[in-house]
Amino acid sequence: MKSKQSHASVPIQGAFLAVGLVLLVLAPFFFYPIFLMKLLCFALFACAFNLLLGYTGLLSFGHATFFGGAAYFTAFTVKEWGFPPELGILSGVVGAALLGLVMGFFAIRRQGIYFAMITLALAQMFYFFCLQAKFTEGEDGIQSVPRGKLFGLINLESSTAMYYVTLAVFIIGVLVIWRFVNSPFGMILKSIRENEARAVSLGYSVARYKLGAFVMSAALAGLAGGVKALVFQFATLTDVAWQMSGEVILMTLLGGIGTLIGPLFGAGFVVALENYLATSEFPVTIITGIVFMVCVLIFRRGVVGEFYASKLGRLLGFEYRR
Repeated sequence: MKSKQSHASVPIQGAFLAVGLVLLVLAPFFFYPIFLMKLLCFALFACAFNLLLGYTGLLSFGHATFFGGAAYFTAFTVKEWGFPPELGILSGVVGAALLGLVMGFFAIRRQGIYFAMITLALAQMFYFFCLQAKFTEGEDGIQSVPRGKLFGLINLESSTAMYYVTLAVFIIGVLVIWRFVNSPFGMILKSIRENEARAVSLGYSVARYKLGAFVMSAALAGLAGGVKALVFQFATLTDVAWQMSGEVILMTLLGGIGTLIGPLFGAGFVVALENYLATSEFPVTIITGIVFMVCVLIFRRGVVGEFYASKLGRLLGFEYRR
């Protein structure tokens, strides 16, 4: 009976996915494209962070390093070296992956709060490096970054064209995460999250798997940061500040860790809330703090996680496995 329900739920989940894709394709005709692109970039950033926290069980307080570092690398190579946008984004991804390799090498040697504190300390070191380095232009950041032409064909100066390129990158990034999570490598990561000692006893090199997940998460966060630098045409210290790391944690917890859709919802909610309150005099941080408190007290699994665990969610074939 259970298998029948799961088979019957596949068309329902497929219908939700199809409707979501159609809405994303039509969205720029009804909403401001820059806002939509910001939402997609942060949604991919949150998904990348969730790969580390939700599926590996590692809480990083320094993920802004990869997001903001990639933004700097992309902005600099495109503006100063004249790289086309595709190579600029690639340089951001590679740079973020290298940063993830270095940071992960030191961080995975500890667990729990010690792991989180090491990532925070290293992230703060990178922040002050960006503050002092000449290529980042200090507090001014790298401004007026040209978008250029993608593959020499697509003019990204058009907001509509830039939106669809951002959407394509977002979809590719989410598909990569889905494939990674559902691969044998992803299954081992989940076993490490549930019982690391047992994974060690089975002969797995836990440190290597953790480092691999850390680098993959950093690279995908860098992908989001590189695209963001082209969307807004600048990279600043805000992208590498500790507040950015806290923001992506909030997005992931709000949506639901260990779910693929949860970070998307959390990022959409936070970005939309910040956009709505941007012109008001009410402090955004107070609202986000209240939202976080409500999430912790009421939605312990996150909004999407609670839906998956509900009767309606199970009836539609969703399953919360955290």
